[in-house]
Amino acid sequence: MIIVINPGSTSTKVGVYHRSNVVFQNTIRHSAEELSRYASISDQLSFRKQLVIRQIEQSGVDKSQIQMIIGRGGLIKPVESGIYEVNQLMIDHLSMGLQGQHASNLGGLIAAEIAQAYPQAKAYIADPVVVDELQPCARISGHPLFERISIFHALNQKAVARLYAESINKPYEALNLVIAHLGGGISVGAHCKGKVIDVNQALDGEGPFSPERSGTLPAGQLVNLCFEKKYAQEEIQKMLCGKGGLIAYCNSNNVQQLILQAQNGDQHIALVLDAMCYQVAKEIGAMATVLKGAIDQIILTGGIAYETSITDFISERISFLAPITVYP
Repeated sequence: MIIVINPGSTSTKVGVYHRSNVVFQNTIRHSAEELSRYASISDQLSFRKQLVIRQIEQSGVDKSQIQMIIGRGGLIKPVESGIYEVNQLMIDHLSMGLQGQHASNLGGLIAAEIAQAYPQAKAYIADPVVVDELQPCARISGHPLFERISIFHALNQKAVARLYAESINKPYEALNLVIAHLGGGISVGAHCKGKVIDVNQALDGEGPFSPERSGTLPAGQLVNLCFEKKYAQEEIQKMLCGKGGLIAYCNSNNVQQLILQAQNGDQHIALVLDAMCYQVAKEIGAMATVLKGAIDQIILTGGIAYETSITDFISERISFLAPITVYP
């Protein structure tokens, strides 16, 4: 049996599998208020681990049958797509936030700590957010002091890419896909024959804004804000990732609730939600140019993809590019 742990910015998903069959699965939601008690992502480790342990205990799984504990991969050094056993160096890098702070850092850490209670099990991560397959020209930013880097929702993008390929009886490596992950963060990747050759740096500075992240901001205004000395560096980092996007505009990262408020007449929230979708559609259009318009399928995925009002808004603007599949 396999325990699967997927910590995201707004949730922790827990599952137990026997081969490919689901034995148990659940999603634990975390409100912005709940997580605001912790100064950093690493401070959430004990809190989230205890929630995961409680879920596993409630599932009634026989500990002696657990052979693998696999967590979502976090911000380690860039690696190729694949599965990696957790070792001490990885634990050190995830704990210190070597490449930055994000909830995905907790995946390998929780897996490693829980594995200590399962004598037959080892801890792993798969397709971490730092999977790097960018083509050389995609790395050029516009100034030699800055390089575009690959940080995105590799785990889910790769999974739904393979899921779609299987559904049409073709190998993932034979397809050109544009995939938009819509979650606490939003990433849009150009998948060319099994490689993500371009993608927005979804953590702290590129692409559409999201429930918690500001996305691409006007650079000149951001520079001015930094030098006005009204905010500490940590506060500005939080504006970019953690307290940006919908939280900054609407004081909430709960898209489902915000949609209801918009439908009940809140015009400000309606406009902000439209703007988020508008930016996603623009980013998909940009990735279409990376693939020279030769797109087999556009895929919308992530937790927000459950909301048809969101996927319909985006689809209306991109349907001329290629057929669209939604995998919430």
